[in-house]
Amino acid sequence: MTASLHNLEGQDGASTLREIQAALNGLKFGSVEITVHNGQVVQIERKEKFRPQAQSNKSS
Repeated sequence: MTASLHNLEGQDGASTLREIQAALNGLKFGSVEITVHNGQVVQIERKEKFRPQAQSNKSS
Protein backbone atom coordinates (compact mmCIF):
# COMPACT_ATOMS: atom_id res chain seq x y z
CA MET A 1 0.00 0.00 0.00
CA THR A 2 1.20 3.49 -0.74
CA ALA A 3 -0.16 6.74 0.61
CA SER A 4 0.37 10.32 -0.37
CA LEU A 5 -0.82 13.43 1.40
CA HIS A 6 -1.45 16.93 0.07
CA ASN A 7 -1.99 20.01 2.23
CA LEU A 8 -4.33 22.37 0.34
CA GLU A 9 -4.77 25.39 2.59
CA GLY A 10 -4.91 28.64 0.63
CA GLN A 11 -5.72 27.07 -2.76
CA ASP A 12 -8.73 27.99 -4.89
CA GLY A 13 -11.55 25.59 -5.85
CA ALA A 14 -10.18 24.80 -9.31
CA SER A 15 -6.78 23.86 -7.87
CA THR A 16 -8.44 21.65 -5.28
CA LEU A 17 -10.46 19.84 -7.97
CA ARG A 18 -7.27 19.28 -10.00
CA GLU A 19 -5.59 17.78 -6.91
CA ILE A 20 -8.55 15.43 -6.35
CA GLN A 21 -8.49 14.40 -10.01
CA ALA A 22 -4.74 13.77 -9.81
CA ALA A 23 -5.26 11.58 -6.71
CA LEU A 24 -7.87 9.51 -8.57
CA ASN A 25 -5.85 9.25 -11.78
CA GLY A 26 -4.56 5.70 -12.28
CA LEU A 27 -6.00 4.39 -9.01
CA LYS A 28 -7.16 0.78 -9.50
CA PHE A 29 -7.62 -0.41 -5.91
CA GLY A 30 -7.66 1.91 -2.92
CA SER A 31 -9.26 5.07 -1.63
CA VAL A 32 -9.05 8.85 -1.73
CA GLU A 33 -9.93 10.62 1.52
CA ILE A 34 -10.82 14.32 1.49
CA THR A 35 -10.65 16.20 4.80
CA VAL A 36 -12.77 19.34 5.20
CA HIS A 37 -12.49 21.96 7.97
CA ASN A 38 -14.79 24.97 8.17
CA GLY A 39 -16.22 24.23 4.73
CA GLN A 40 -12.84 24.07 2.98
CA VAL A 41 -10.85 21.10 1.72
CA VAL A 42 -7.63 21.09 3.73
CA GLN A 43 -6.21 17.65 2.96
CA ILE A 44 -6.37 14.90 0.34
CA GLU A 45 -4.98 11.47 1.15
CA ARG A 46 -4.55 8.70 -1.42
CA LYS A 47 -4.17 5.09 -0.33
CA GLU A 48 -3.38 2.56 -3.01
CA LYS A 49 -3.47 -1.19 -2.58
CA PHE A 50 -1.51 -3.63 -4.68
CA ARG A 51 -2.72 -7.18 -5.07
CA PRO A 52 -0.09 -9.67 -6.22
CA GLN A 53 -1.10 -11.97 -9.03
CA ALA A 54 -1.34 -15.60 -7.99
CA GLN A 55 1.05 -17.83 -9.90
CA SER A 56 -0.26 -21.16 -11.08
CA ASN A 57 2.17 -24.01 -10.42
CA LYS A 58 0.48 -26.97 -12.10
CA SER A 59 2.44 -30.19 -12.36
CA SER A 60 1.97 -32.35 -15.43
